[in-house]
Amino acid sequence: MKNLYVFKVGGNVIEDKHSLTLFVKNFVEIQGEKILVHGGGKTASEISKKLGITPKMIEGRRITDAQSLEVVTMVYAGLTNKKIVAQLQSAACNAIGLTGADGNLISAQKRIHPTIDYGFVGDFEPADVNTTLIQTLLANDLTPVCCAITHDGTGQLLNTNADTIAANIAVACSSYYKVMLVYCFEKEGVMRDIQDKNSVIKKIDSHEYQVLKKDGIIAGGMIPKIDSCFYALKNGVDSVSIKNAMRFTDSSGTTLAL
Repeated sequence: MKNLYVFKVGGNVIEDKHSLTLFVKNFVEIQGEKILVHGGGKTASEISKKLGITPKMIEGRRITDAQSLEVVTMVYAGLTNKKIVAQLQSAACNAIGLTGADGNLISAQKRIHPTIDYGFVGDFEPADVNTTLIQTLLANDLTPVCCAITHDGTGQLLNTNADTIAANIAVACSSYYKVMLVYCFEKEGVMRDIQDKNSVIKKIDSHEYQVLKKDGIIAGGMIPKIDSCFYALKNGVDSVSIKNAMRFTDSSGTTLAL
């Protein structure tokens, strides 16, 4: 089996020119086949406010009404995606930007929740990922750059969590590749003390994760991210780590284990 790296890069990295440049430099140096997944929520929120649209969030998840969907589609699939693709092209990486609708890469279903109306938010399973398309692109030396927009097959676009997209793409591809999933953001990894960059937890297993949650060390938006990590490990992905986007090629960061 060939190696495949699936990277998810965080919004704070994308939105800082210097950080994005360093990330791209490191990303291009990774040998072999790779996929990049990104969101762009911070920029989407800023542009929403400029347009007089107040972003609505519940537990870190965006409520996506019709107006918000237009904004996130423009930002994720347009501005942010093409900025990343252009950066990769400048570093001699032949990248291709994709939404879930392009090539039917990811088909999703509108989220149904018993008490919360998330609006045009999509959920999907690994079986909904078009792995034939991914294999074709990779075999032709194209690097997919996937944004956080999917579709439902009836013409409706859906906003979908980028961490979930990365995990499900990794799981879907694990039947064909040895997959390494790497979440990259501005921090050094998962930390015991968010103010102390030297407090990185080098390894977290499923038991330790429950303890860290109970103690409030892992909380908020890190919980769904780490849930995605363990989901991937339990479903065929070879390794999962959370790293600093500027130093993900070394042994730093946090490794997840079952």
